[in-house]
Amino acid sequence: MSLETEVDLPGGAVLPGALPEALRAELVAFRRDLHMHPELGNQEFRTTAAIKERLERAGLKPRVLSSGTGVICDIGTDDEAGTDAAVLALRADIDGLPIPDMKTECPYRSTVPDRAHACGHDVHTTVVLGAGLVLAELHRQGLLPRPVRLIFQPAEEVLPGGAADAVADGALDDVGRILAVHCDPRVDAGRIGLREGPITSACDRLEIALDGPGGHTARPHLTTDLVTAAARVVTDVPALVGRRVDSRSGLAVTWGRIESGHAPNVIPQHAELSGTVRCLDLNTWRQAPDIVVAAIDEVANLHGAKSEITYVRGVPPVVNEAGAAALLRDAMVARRGVESVEGTEQSLGGEDFSWYLEHVPGAMARLGVRPPGERTVRDLHQGDFDVDEHAITVGVELFTAAAFLDALR
Repeated sequence: MSLETEVDLPGGAVLPGALPEALRAELVAFRRDLHMHPELGNQEFRTTAAIKERLERAGLKPRVLSSGTGVICDIGTDDEAGTDAAVLALRADIDGLPIPDMKTECPYRSTVPDRAHACGHDVHTTVVLGAGLVLAELHRQGLLPRPVRLIFQPAEEVLPGGAADAVADGALDDVGRILAVHCDPRVDAGRIGLREGPITSACDRLEIALDGPGGHTARPHLTTDLVTAAARVVTDVPALVGRRVDSRSGLAVTWGRIESGHAPNVIPQHAELSGTVRCLDLNTWRQAPDIVVAAIDEVANLHGAKSEITYVRGVPPVVNEAGAAALLRDAMVARRGVESVEGTEQSLGGEDFSWYLEHVPGAMARLGVRPPGERTVRDLHQGDFDVDEHAITVGVELFTAAAFLDALR
């Protein structure tokens, strides 16, 4: 694998690690294979085997996580000269989504019913794999200035996310900084979106059961009008929550499911609701369970309903550390110029990359995947989602540049 293509930096410095054409074509094929065979969280056995096999073929020693899926692989930590250097970690998530692939004309559409890589995790995986292969070759040439760890993490889509399990399995041992990218269909391929501070939001899950004696709709005054109680929880709880925190924290309760009753003239005995709690602010997120549960209990009690609440902790916001965000910015500028980096807003989506940032500094960039000039946005978590595969090259070269610039800081 030739790595002769280099990028000149201001002052005459040379930045190695551009993606060779032969490897670029291989990575596109690898991504398409993953896209055709999506696997859900903690079931990514085929994906894990494919990653492990390719890393081993490159002479590396990947380790499968103790859960049975996901891979950790170090580059350069076996050298005496590198044992004291803090490791730079590059993270990818490897799981797909439980939705059908709707790309009817796509030759690499999913072959698994009701499963799709509709969030770009196949791209994230391929980018980190490609960066690892390039950096491994540079390491063999004695050109890698600092050890790098590749983290292929399972179950990002499963709350509270597989990141916490990866951390418990040693993913962050000796790591000084961690970087990641996430596909963004609103950003053109060849560019990244970036910001310091929070770039995603916290996301938790709510499951609520309401119970009452039930009765006839002709006599609601003799029983608990459970449908009305459920409706009031739906409408009143978000309003109450919004008045009990600073509005700038963005704490929001949004419902996705409500079920109750079987007949038009029967007041049911049971109702179920489920939804999400999202929050822009880390400190408010830490208080959110008490605030939300208290509001639900108050509304349910007011209407005579007994409430049983399951509050499932999800993920805190991803908060980009300033130094790590600057590293990503400088790496992208070194590769593709200042115009290749654009500002981005904080998303209300959740990402379990945040769990790594509870332990070490790091940052996530939004990797542009929209074909330049295309007006239609194929949003994340939709069955027709796809990417401009030039983004793979961009992501690999972003990470390889970051690995070199990190050693200069």
